[in-house]
Amino acid sequence: MAWLQLTQENQLEALIEESKNFAVLIFKHSTSCPISHAAKMRLDDQLSFLNESFKLYYLDLLSFRSVSNLVSERLNVHHESPQVILLKNGEVIYDESHLDIQVQELLDQVS
Repeated sequence: MAWLQLTQENQLEALIEESKNFAVLIFKHSTSCPISHAAKMRLDDQLSFLNESFKLYYLDLLSFRSVSNLVSERLNVHHESPQVILLKNGEVIYDESHLDIQVQELLDQVS
């Protein structure tokens, strides 16, 4: 899967704008958490053929804590890890964490 790295605070506004033309998925990942690792593996396995449906961004929240905090604040979502946040038309349309992350629900949002 071709994850783009979300590493800088100034990328967030660009992602929001980008979502007006293409669905943007942000995966907030804690590299020290086994549940987060399992969620990422599940996404990698089930979304590998869907690079055309989403622009995929990966946020290592331990390395980029300020970016993670800004995502939560700017998008008005509660911080979780692992967490997926799906943006479309500049708005959050899906926000789930842990084992509640459902690939089919993500797909339903963009179809």
